[in-house]
Amino acid sequence: MEKPLLPRESGQFVAERSRDVLIRDTGVQKVAEMLYNLRRSDALTASGWKVANPLAPASNWVFVVNTMNFSFWPDNEAQQCKVTYKGTTYTGYMTLCAAITRAMEEGVPITDPKYFSQMSVEELGKVLRSDNETAMPMLQERHQVLTEGGRVLLEHGGSFRSFISQAGNDAQKMVELIVEKIPSYRDEATYEGKKISFNKRAQILVADFWAVMETRGEGYIINMDCLTMFADYRVPQALVYLGVLQYSDALMEALKNGELLPSGDRREVEIRGCSIWSVELIKERLHKMVQETDGNVCNINSAIIDFYLWPFAKQHHKEMTHIPIHHTRCIYY
Repeated sequence: MEKPLLPRESGQFVAERSRDVLIRDTGVQKVAEMLYNLRRSDALTASGWKVANPLAPASNWVFVVNTMNFSFWPDNEAQQCKVTYKGTTYTGYMTLCAAITRAMEEGVPITDPKYFSQMSVEELGKVLRSDNETAMPMLQERHQVLTEGGRVLLEHGGSFRSFISQAGNDAQKMVELIVEKIPSYRDEATYEGKKISFNKRAQILVADFWAVMETRGEGYIINMDCLTMFADYRVPQALVYLGVLQYSDALMEALKNGELLPSGDRREVEIRGCSIWSVELIKERLHKMVQETDGNVCNINSAIIDFYLWPFAKQHHKEMTHIPIHHTRCIYY
């Protein structure tokens, strides 16, 4: 069976053939310069990740959260799922982080694969309960992928650390292992007759694990540069806002009219693929600028650029309201 292209090659393949999404060189240059000016700040390090993920305590937590890290956008903007933890009310992805941390404090062994591999839908519903009438979307799917992931961990030593150690300390091998052993992480599509992959959750799981290790000063993961940005619905909006991506009038119209794009739809694949490739181009440009002006090798990878762009999108969401987010209800992001 033909293996899909890796995410980076997939991004390039899509970007070179894309009809409704265009990468603009002026935007690539602008963001590279923006990151160049931040190159010595904590915003472009693993500690920057920690600021964006203040609730992340350990690797099993990271596994549980990333296994269910998909589809947080509400059907109705006015009715958002909300979770309050220690006086702070969260929406979006952070509702999941807050709910899992809250469950741990309540004594639910939610990060123990022995428990979450067998928990019932009702138990998970209680863990993910919202402050209001709007429940977190896709509870059945979250239950299915979490119990499946738990069973895989039990077959491989009983923890995420023991499972991932089979890949040595190589980020590329880690992603391959996750995608091979845990079906829900297999984020693939067919574009122009070619099998491609984005593997958003598998890549972000490895990047989050790396960041947890880095912030604790433990372990060393090689080959981090093989990871791309994590193709979701929030970062593409920021890339359009920053002038890196340009949508065709037809695509912009469809998104503004609230059209849902099915997973694997050509336009959805183009948004995700061009997002990946544009960040690769930004990274390349940034590395060149650092080399030419500082005479140093730049170690800012695509995962770190994503760790910067995702909170940037959250912080500037009011200025971006005129740019529609594409909506695809699926388990991949």
